[in-house]
Amino acid sequence: MEIKAAVTPAAGQAFVYESLHLETPRDDEVLVQIKGVGICHTDLVVSGGGMPFPFPAVLGHEGAGIVKAVGTKVSKVTPGDHVLISFRSCGSCDRCDQGRAAYCRSSAALNYSGRREDGTTPLQDQRSQAVSANFFGQSSFATEAITYERNVVPVDASLPIELLGPLGCGVQTGVGSILRSLKVEAGSSVLIVGGGAVGLSAVMGAVIAGCSHIVLVEPVEARRTLAKEFGATATVDPVREPEWVKGLRRAFPLGFDFALDTSGAAPAQEGALKCLASMGTLGLVGLGAKENKPPGRANLLVTNGQTIRGILEGDSDPDTFLPELVSYFQQGRLPFDRMIQTFPLARINEAVDAVHRGSCIKAVLIPDEPSAPRREEEVQSGR
Repeated sequence: MEIKAAVTPAAGQAFVYESLHLETPRDDEVLVQIKGVGICHTDLVVSGGGMPFPFPAVLGHEGAGIVKAVGTKVSKVTPGDHVLISFRSCGSCDRCDQGRAAYCRSSAALNYSGRREDGTTPLQDQRSQAVSANFFGQSSFATEAITYERNVVPVDASLPIELLGPLGCGVQTGVGSILRSLKVEAGSSVLIVGGGAVGLSAVMGAVIAGCSHIVLVEPVEARRTLAKEFGATATVDPVREPEWVKGLRRAFPLGFDFALDTSGAAPAQEGALKCLASMGTLGLVGLGAKENKPPGRANLLVTNGQTIRGILEGDSDPDTFLPELVSYFQQGRLPFDRMIQTFPLARINEAVDAVHRGSCIKAVLIPDEPSAPRREEEVQSGR
């Protein structure tokens, strides 16, 4: 079938919206009509050449849509089902058996190779040349995408499917980092560095967890304002307060029980560690520069009994955690949709520019949407 997709021709090049050929699903595959797909920082890192991936390629890994067809070996979903699409895992290794699908032993091959296990790709351009796909087992910057049974999670058809895609990565990473990775306790204190989609999701997760002190460090005023509306007890502007670490140590002399860095910036990670209490835990989510080293010195970690741990996808097992997130959303406890600004898929480069400028927290691309992007004031008011 012919589809439309946003193609990355080569590392560092702008997206090109063009027609491609997509194969029909194989026995173990699921064809999904994409109704909305979020832009994640990882998409931009890969398209910019920050991670190895074969180009030309279709990226996108926060897809949501409607099942159009399934292979003969698929029983989890049927055509017409509304689904979220998350990362891919094998379902048979020890990590998957333990409910730690984010750390699947086959994760690299299944999510980052650009190919099926047999080396093929379901996408070809108009010259019948291969286009890399299978990014996070989906490549959903497209009108339709091929994915797998392990990737998809059915949701109620009454929900706004076009807005739910970010649950499959950014939101589950932020909330999961708090609830699953760090396992913060009610009444504890947490410092969150970076107020993008992951950081603001972490704020909402900390509220769900019942944390007594939730502090966000973020330079963009609109994001600090939204964090307070989400339940942050305090925010800090690191530009106006360059000595923010000293200020937080004065305000919290014993330090924070937990800290989470979503920026990937080494100075921010060092600052978060300095604000940590003895026996506290620092979680690292953001992908930083290649030369970044783990923050802190081993002697200090030992004497303070502190822990630094990397976090991938919020330690999520999508089959169990995504329904939990949907439930929080339905209850009004996870209003992540207030972070979203929509753009037509064909205008993906405008959306990327808005993300880079900081005027958009979470861009969601709507295939074939003719309307203009939502205005910034609408996003901030939650409309």
